[in-house]
Amino acid sequence: MSRYYGGWAPYVSVAERRKKAAREVKKLRKKGHVVAPIEIEGRKITTTFWGDAWCDNLESYHDFENRLPRGRAYVRNGSVIDLQISQMKVKAMVSGSSIYKVSVGIAAVPKTQWKAIC
Repeated sequence: MSRYYGGWAPYVSVAERRKKAAREVKKLRKKGHVVAPIEIEGRKITTTFWGDAWCDNLESYHDFENRLPRGRAYVRNGSVIDLQISQMKVKAMVSGSSIYKVSVGIAAVPKTQWKAIC
């Protein structure tokens, strides 16, 4: 099902997404929000074992064929305006065809399993 009566949302170029992201970051900072945009250098998204494990685990839950590849493209081209990692939750603000919020909830690992991991 499409988002609009006439079809899908119009294509938004990477340059336009970056402009929208920069405007949104400026607006949020002006309001006093601490904003942590993601900037990737090179091809690899993660730099640690835990980052690799997070991405591998997230891949195992993907529900639609295009969502995770689109997310990888967004993070690589600077469209992630803000990423906040807290206990049991990861939240992000992303500049796609519009600016939207994403969150991932994480269940706590039982202590016995945690000891086996660490």
